[in-house]
Amino acid sequence: MKDNIKINDEIKRSLKNWKEIVKNYQIPDNKKAVIQIINSFIPYVGLWVLMYFSLNWSIWITILLGMLNAFFLVRIFIIQHDCGHQSFFKSKTANNIIGFICSFFSFIPYKYWARVHNFHHGHSGQIETWEIGDIPTLTVKQYEEKGWWGRLAYRIWRNPIITFVIAPIYYLVISNRLPTVKLKNWRRMMTVQARNNVAIAAVYITLGYFLGWQRFLFIQFFIVFCFGIIAFWFFYVQHQHENAYKQWKDNWDYVVAAIRGSTHYKLPKVFQWLSGNIGIHHIHHLSSLIPNYNLEKCMKENPILNKHVTVITFWKSLKLMSHKLWDEERQRMISFSEYAKFKMAY
Repeated sequence: MKDNIKINDEIKRSLKNWKEIVKNYQIPDNKKAVIQIINSFIPYVGLWVLMYFSLNWSIWITILLGMLNAFFLVRIFIIQHDCGHQSFFKSKTANNIIGFICSFFSFIPYKYWARVHNFHHGHSGQIETWEIGDIPTLTVKQYEEKGWWGRLAYRIWRNPIITFVIAPIYYLVISNRLPTVKLKNWRRMMTVQARNNVAIAAVYITLGYFLGWQRFLFIQFFIVFCFGIIAFWFFYVQHQHENAYKQWKDNWDYVVAAIRGSTHYKLPKVFQWLSGNIGIHHIHHLSSLIPNYNLEKCMKENPILNKHVTVITFWKSLKLMSHKLWDEERQRMISFSEYAKFKMAY
């Protein structure tokens, strides 16, 4: 506990000028943005067309192509994500147009999701708001205060099959279709969400009519399904590591939440590229105004930003699936088995 306090104080002291450090990396580069649009959308559309014709040869070829294409959908979604932060282009209008177009590919309404996600950035690691834009996580005390059914429901939710397979389906099909999140001045956003969903439905109905319902729905929703699994996994790894940062609002600090509450998911270059550098998550949380194409440069040129971040490789990230509860006393994530041992010890 004392070590955590010491580290947190050092982070706040060493990064008191963090706004000056990241300032130059927050400037959007329209040329880089256009290049990213080209090398994300063209491969996606090309693979989609190949999937369409591959159904004449083998459904297994189609499935393999779909799994690959899901990563290009991740890149498209990262563009949508950056547009939602108004960081991708210099122009607000350009950001909103491209972000809206991306929503037809990702199946996620642009402005509604951006609003919820920006709330997450302003409250990441706050225990009071864990249910908004984050992976639902209970503290040990919250878990113990649940009734038998409540604890069982939480255990079911934290089962990997539910968290990484069923939850993405629910999130894409239900959460983004209905106004499941309600914040201040939310009535207008609910209307915007509905309009975006109607527009997506209109495009999908049109494409289904001309391309064939069975083929279109199978190809598009298989890609979206794989994309959802990837997205949930990344989000989980970025905020559910052992020595994360989760505090009640009164003790919460923005900078510490960014550096300690987010990981650097260090992946091979090809997967870093396919995931739009979102694995450099601590810097993204420190400043969401840094476009994804500037994150790596910011990280390499400012070692001070990386001193206290948790670096996780793919193989290490698999161990994070055992993390289930936030232990406030030990200030770390623990498994259900660890929780049982601690209970027996007392």
